[in-house]
Amino acid sequence: MSLPEIKYCPGTLKEGFDTYSPSTLRNVFDGKKVSHILPYDAPKKNEEANEQFMENRNRLSISGVQEKLSIIQDKNKLRLTKEGEQGTHILKPIPIDLRKVEDVPANEHLTMQIAEQVYDINTAPNALIFFQSGEPAYITKRFDVRKEGGKWSKEDFASLAGKTSENAGPDFKYEYDYLQLGKLIQEHIPAWRIEIEKYFSVVLFNYLFSNGDAHLKNFAVLETVNGDHVLSPMYDLLDTRIHVDDPAFALTGGLLPEDLRSGAYKRSGAPTRIDFIKFGIELGISEKRIKKILEPFAKRQETVLEMINNSYLSSSSKNGYTIHYNTRRKQFE
Repeated sequence: MSLPEIKYCPGTLKEGFDTYSPSTLRNVFDGKKVSHILPYDAPKKNEEANEQFMENRNRLSISGVQEKLSIIQDKNKLRLTKEGEQGTHILKPIPIDLRKVEDVPANEHLTMQIAEQVYDINTAPNALIFFQSGEPAYITKRFDVRKEGGKWSKEDFASLAGKTSENAGPDFKYEYDYLQLGKLIQEHIPAWRIEIEKYFSVVLFNYLFSNGDAHLKNFAVLETVNGDHVLSPMYDLLDTRIHVDDPAFALTGGLLPEDLRSGAYKRSGAPTRIDFIKFGIELGISEKRIKKILEPFAKRQETVLEMINNSYLSSSSKNGYTIHYNTRRKQFE
C-alpha cells in the first residue's frame, strides 16, 4: 500500500493542507510540528517492527476488540512507549476480521470529527496518521493523563453499574438500556443536569450515525481539576454498519424500556422523534430543551456530506456512510 495523496488535513478534514493543519497540531500534539507519517512500517510488514508492536501491546491495559498501541510524544516525534513510560496517545491500526477493514481508521476519524465539529460533542482529540508503508491508523490523545504526570481518575459505566463478566456474563457491557445509563449519570454526577443534556446528544448522535457499539464501557466519568466528576470526552465513535451487521443500539434494552416505547418503535425496532423526546423527558430534560437539542440533528446535512467527501474513506464506504446517515436523519425532519 502506498501513502495517499494528502489534500485535506488528516485531522480536521479541511481543504488545502498536505499535512496536519495548525489547529490539529494544537489540539492533538500540543502545538508541536508532528508528521502525519509514523516512523514505522505497519504491524506485520517486517519482523523487527512486529516484535516492537507485540511488546508494546503487552503494556497497554485498555480493553476492546480493536488493537491498541501505546504511543508517546517526545517533542515533535511520536514513538512506541518503552518499559515504565506513560503513553500520551493511543494508536489503533487497521484491525482484522471485519468487512471493509481498511476503512476502520478513517471511519472512526470521520465520525469523531463530525461529532466535534458539527454537533459540538466533546470528543477525545484525534487524527488520522499513516505508517511508512502507507496503511492508515487512528491516533487519539489520552485525556486521562495529567500534563504534570500521573492520571486523572476515570471510571466507565460498566463499573458504575457494578457489571463484570464474572457477575453478569460475557455480554455484561451490552445488557442495559440507555435510560438506565442516564439514571447512573444522575446518581454519580452532582452537576447531572448539565451532563445529562450532553449524554442525550451523544445517544442521539450514535443512533443517527449508526454507531452500534456504544456499550457501557464506551461511556465514562472523568475527574476534573476541581476534584469533581463529569462525563469524559467521547471516544470509539464510528459507523459500525459499514463493517458488521449490528442492531440499531449496542445496549440490548435499546433506547427505552418496552412500556415507554411508541407503537412505531415497538413494531419496527427503530425509535422515532417522539421516542427521543420521551427519552429526554425521562432523563429530566425539559421538552423545550429537548427540541432545541434535536434541531441541529435534523439539519446541518450539507456540512456532514462535505466532511464525508473530504474523508479518507474509500468511495464505496463514503457511499454507504452517506446512505446510513440520510436514512436515519429523515426520521428527525
